[in-house]
Amino acid sequence: MDLTALFSGGFSQAVSDHEGAIRLTVAGGLFAILAVSAWLKPRRRLVVDKSRRWSTNLAIIVLDSALVRLLFPAAAVGVALWAQSAGIGLFNWLDTPLWLAVLVSFVVLDFAVWASHVLSHKVPLFWRFHRMHHADRDIDVTTGLRFHPIEIIGSMLWKVGFVILLGAPAIAVILFEIVLNGTAMFNHSNTKLPLKIDRVLRLVLVTPDMHRVHHSAIGNETDSNYGFNLPWWDRMFGTYIDQPALGHDGMTIGLDEWQDERPSRLGWSLALPFGNPASTARDSKG
Repeated sequence: MDLTALFSGGFSQAVSDHEGAIRLTVAGGLFAILAVSAWLKPRRRLVVDKSRRWSTNLAIIVLDSALVRLLFPAAAVGVALWAQSAGIGLFNWLDTPLWLAVLVSFVVLDFAVWASHVLSHKVPLFWRFHRMHHADRDIDVTTGLRFHPIEIIGSMLWKVGFVILLGAPAIAVILFEIVLNGTAMFNHSNTKLPLKIDRVLRLVLVTPDMHRVHHSAIGNETDSNYGFNLPWWDRMFGTYIDQPALGHDGMTIGLDEWQDERPSRLGWSLALPFGNPASTARDSKG
């Protein structure tokens, strides 16, 4: 059996046709597992009423999902299939072996997501939208998918651009999207991992303890540990911090400007990028 033909042809098209259902099934199952595990063995005590936070975060997730499906009905996978049929992109020009194109595409797309995350902190305009994610005063599985709809659109356009430039195989895009969604929920979860497992696992995967540092209210910690999936980029570019200065139990999650109930409100969260907050320290910093 020609596996290359299988995965680059009809199989990829079939998976693309059911991509939404596949992602929803995997994400839903993982969400349930992480939510239950955090309930049974939480890493930190949550400081905000969970019912209000979750209702807001879940509403944002539903809104983001609907918007992406409306504006990008074929998602990044459909773009990959189009580029393949049109012969556009590096791997289509070079006739690269499928296994190599999948591997390189996965790594490059992960770096692209890391780089876009860095830009969302360094460019003031982008930070105004991204700070809705950071305003959450607790961090758990719902935080991993709490992003402003406009940021989600920008992220999708950024990702699609790399898919076209690479000529990334559709199967690589599908795999990357599923893994990225899963790891974003995992590393934002409040699940308590044994410290020995965390030390080993963070060599190949961003762990909850590693990413939690990024949600610290302390500025230099917020500007660290940008990875969602692979942990290597932060180590390579000097943005890695091993542990929060105040410890995971003592650290403050969120942004200093809004240590109150406002980030748990849906309307306030969606309007945050367009307001004029009293404190604009991070706006000027980027």
